[in-house]
Amino acid sequence: MTDPISDYLTRIRNAAAAGQQEVFVPFSKVKNEISRILQEEGYLWSYEVDTTTARPRLKLKLKYQDKLPVVRHISRVSKPGLRKYVGSDEIPRVLGGLGISILSTSRGLMTGTRAKKAKVGGELLAKVW
Repeated sequence: MTDPISDYLTRIRNAAAAGQQEVFVPFSKVKNEISRILQEEGYLWSYEVDTTTARPRLKLKLKYQDKLPVVRHISRVSKPGLRKYVGSDEIPRVLGGLGISILSTSRGLMTGTRAKKAKVGGELLAKVW
């Protein structure tokens, strides 16, 4: 697998489209931090590390509202073949402020609004709405 973050986002997108309540993804520290951000912003009910199998994995509980998934769109911006870096003044507003952007900064993973407040830029990983 050449892009594990893209695989993570695709699993969430597919599970939401299929109406599944839970989805399992292979564990990594970056995916764990993205899950934390998604839960803080209200896109996931919860996430936990499942160590009952040979390799640890993340168990994500997707959030639905009126039988529609809260995650309407989730996409990867920076890819392994073409990285996308933004400064603190270039961080895009997603859907007029209704969505979030996820950045990898020197201070860790954070949303675009938190990065703007902290005046740090970084790699623009994904957009969610």
